[in-house]
Amino acid sequence: MSNDDLERVSLLDTVMSRGIHALSKAQLERLHYLLEQKDYSHDAKAQRSKRKLLKKISVAIFDYDEKFSNSFKTS
Repeated sequence: MSNDDLERVSLLDTVMSRGIHALSKAQLERLHYLLEQKDYSHDAKAQRSKRKLLKKISVAIFDYDEKFSNSFKTS
């Protein structure tokens, strides 16, 4: 396993055990990147799970930005 694979598995273990909100924004962004790079085309169920998790990560990143006012609001 490569370092990226180990990091992806470690972050996924954290998500599975403590939830997605246990990760920092940087960790969420890194996990998003690592999942995008991983090819699950050989397994349709894994591919669906990947898409669902990527959506949840995107929402968590958005929520993190909203919570800490790091969004691009002009008001």
